[in-house]
Amino acid sequence: MTAQYRSPLARFTGDANPYGGGDPYADYRTADFPFTHYANLADRRLGAGVIAANDEFFAQRENLLVPERAEFDPEHFGHKGKIMDGWETRRRRGVSADHPWPTAEDHDWALVRLGAPGVVRGVVVDTAHFRGNYPQAVSIEGVSFPGAPSPEELLADDVKWTTLVPRTPVGGHAANGFTVSVEQRFTHLRVNQHPDGGVARLRVHGEVVPDPAWLAALGTFDVVALENGGQAEDASNLFYSPATNSIQPGRPRAMHECWETRRRRDQGHDWIRYRLAAQSEIRAIEIDTAYLKGNAAGWASVSVRNGEKEGEPLCLSSSEAWGSGFV
Repeated sequence: MTAQYRSPLARFTGDANPYGGGDPYADYRTADFPFTHYANLADRRLGAGVIAANDEFFAQRENLLVPERAEFDPEHFGHKGKIMDGWETRRRRGVSADHPWPTAEDHDWALVRLGAPGVVRGVVVDTAHFRGNYPQAVSIEGVSFPGAPSPEELLADDVKWTTLVPRTPVGGHAANGFTVSVEQRFTHLRVNQHPDGGVARLRVHGEVVPDPAWLAALGTFDVVALENGGQAEDASNLFYSPATNSIQPGRPRAMHECWETRRRRDQGHDWIRYRLAAQSEIRAIEIDTAYLKGNAAGWASVSVRNGEKEGEPLCLSSSEAWGSGFV
């Protein structure tokens, strides 16, 4: 099955200029992608991982899912050559001196387990700092597989993969964004580089669709948690950080993993509107302000309502005239 596919919103092709010193992001090519307001289903904090790759000679596959943007140190070399912050494979060769080039079908691949299964709305293949050693093209496939399959199970001949991004040229040192339009739940992705090269980061934006059987087995669970299908639909202010931070799993490691607004100079208040995983009987509400030591909300209120659509919007407001935030 092939997904309905739209062209990249901004096409970046070809090499970037060699690094000339100064800020390495000064000539980085990027664009605003409308799907990035969706959660990153490949977020490590959700439990995402790169479970296998056919090659990671120059740089490890797990770098693909590091939450922070890729770093570049022009003087950082190892015994294999330049050390890059991303997933980088060796150069492909042909089979002999008579055929020294790779075939059109030759490619490298990595298997990504999504941290939360869901419907993919867009993908960003980030080639930051890979200026002349990025792949000529990429393609991405998805599959929904129950349980915790091994790489061998996912790569079996009878597993049917759905194309999310067909083989498409990409540019070096750029955020290559692709919209995806297929109403199907996925648990794993296969990221392909044609024929080889390096990718710094992978972001998979979409809507979480948890396993109903798992939620039923839990009985009582956090109905606003991202991994259980909760959503932060809107917020009054996103100056410092996204509202989705407030429903990520686990505890934050620092203030930047919270939701923090700019300081207000009026008599209003800030708010987040959530959509719960399903219509629920709420037993308890916890508001955590860890790491927000001098900028936590002074007061908070919570209101709920039943909507026409599935789920129940919940609005959490913080009444703090000088700015506020939640974990």
